[in-house]
Amino acid sequence: MRIGDVAAEAGVSTRVLRYYEQQQLLTSTRTAAGHREYERSAVERVRLIQLFYGAGLSSRAIRELLPSVESGEATLETLQLLATERRRVEQQISDLLIVRDRLDEVIAAAHPGYDCAGPPAR
Repeated sequence: MRIGDVAAEAGVSTRVLRYYEQQQLLTSTRTAAGHREYERSAVERVRLIQLFYGAGLSSRAIRELLPSVESGEATLETLQLLATERRRVEQQISDLLIVRDRLDEVIAAAHPGYDCAGPPAR
């Protein structure tokens, strides 16, 4: 697949794909004309990388975890890193739930009966 095709399917820019290559998170080959070519699996890999970045993982952690996550097999060291990142994500979730509850309190105080879970006001 060409870089533009992978970017479009994964919902990222071509610049992001070049950055992922720079960080050794993604690989490509080059055509005779020098254009990047990716395996079809690159789209799912990019989506997974995006999820990890969204959860706050560093490039280093993602680089270490990707082979184990994709293969379903892990060394003891990788398991420890996975467990550490999982605990960090659990803490993030807990913190976000506290923020959500506080926002609900403010909304309820300002507008009793307002449905916080409803569609956003326009």
